Amino acid sequence: MEYIAFDCHKKYTYAVVEDEKAQVHREGKIVHERGALAVFLKACHPGSPVAVETVRNWYWFVEEIERTGCVPRLVHAAKAKLMLGITNKTDKLDARGLTKLQRAGTLPTVWILLGEVRDKRELTRARMALVQQRTRLKQRKKPGKT
Repeated sequence: MEYIAFDCHKKYTYAVVEDEKAQVHREGKIVHERGALAVFLKACHPGSPVAVETVRNWYWFVEEIERTGCVPRLVHAAKAKLMLGITNKTDKLDARGLTKLQRAGTLPTVWILLGEVRDKRELTRARMALVQQRTRLKQRKKPGKT
């Protein structure tokens, strides 16, 4: 079995793949380009757990992981940080720490919504943003009016 962990950022993800004996098979940066994450995960065993921290844009990470046949595990970032007790945080240490917690069976996970529910929530968020933008435009002062 392989344990995979992602330390996600805005433009790239740091990934680590380890086995049960903590031997690192692969690690490095994955630039956020179309299909790059899928290419990385295709080389891993299907059904492998993939730890992803709860970051702002976690939806697309989880969807990519599910598409490749791996099992996403959304991590409670604050609890994981406390459990690891790392003072010098780096991408490499964070990702390796998540694989360590997975191997030990103590990874603090949170519930992942079903894809349909995620899509409906995203649609609602987009609609709310459009309504707020429309309201801002309507409330703008027009030149010459007080």
